[in-house]
Amino acid sequence: MAGLLEGHLAVITGASSGIGRAIAEGYAREGARIVALDQNLKGAEETCSLITKAGGTATAHELDVTDRAACRAVAAKVSASIGKVSVLVNNAGITRRNPFTSPPEVADADWDTILSINLDGVYNVTHAFIEDLRATKGRIVNIGSIQSFVHVRTPSAVAYTTSKHGVLGLTRALAAELGKDGVRVNAIGPGPTLQSIHQSAEEFAAEQAATLTGEGASPDEIVRALRYLISATSITGQMIAVDGGQHLMWQTPDTQL
Repeated sequence: MAGLLEGHLAVITGASSGIGRAIAEGYAREGARIVALDQNLKGAEETCSLITKAGGTATAHELDVTDRAACRAVAAKVSASIGKVSVLVNNAGITRRNPFTSPPEVADADWDTILSINLDGVYNVTHAFIEDLRATKGRIVNIGSIQSFVHVRTPSAVAYTTSKHGVLGLTRALAAELGKDGVRVNAIGPGPTLQSIHQSAEEFAAEQAATLTGEGASPDEIVRALRYLISATSITGQMIAVDGGQHLMWQTPDTQL
């Protein structure tokens, strides 16, 4: 499986299904050895089985990205048993649709859970693997959202938008600090994406109709964008929107193109 990522060890969080599974399979096709991390261990193992059946190399580990100690334990185990990580994709994330004006027990739980996974999780996993990534002059790619740029007029997404704005800020800050170590840090901001956490097939069809191109992204297109960012040597601190231009339609609160 010779390819762009031959010789790399790539860690992907949220690798049990959807975009995370597509990233793991796509990177394996490019020659990377894969470490699939997910709270759903069975799903991560299924991802690894698909990769090994195709001739690749992959191992799965159960991980709750909100558990800082567990992140560091997994990182130490991977480094000791497999090798130093050179590619990290922070993909794990969730969304919920309850309004900000929900009762406190609902709104508080949504805020705490979404921020702890979508933003704290990126910090926890990245910090756990940071010494490996510095040693290998590695690449970090974070999965943001169209809502890293704008708040799409979707009700009940306050915590999600906040978390994904935070991913963009964290990406830029890490790029600024780690550039001297040869570590490149970038992100992508998907819009409507088939098999994402955000919508059913029906919702996906409606959302892609609202893009400038009239199309959403497939998981394979997300993988192609990630592959480009891994290969780029002079790009860091950037988030590429993979959204059919949808973010341009939400630049002001009352106007669409």
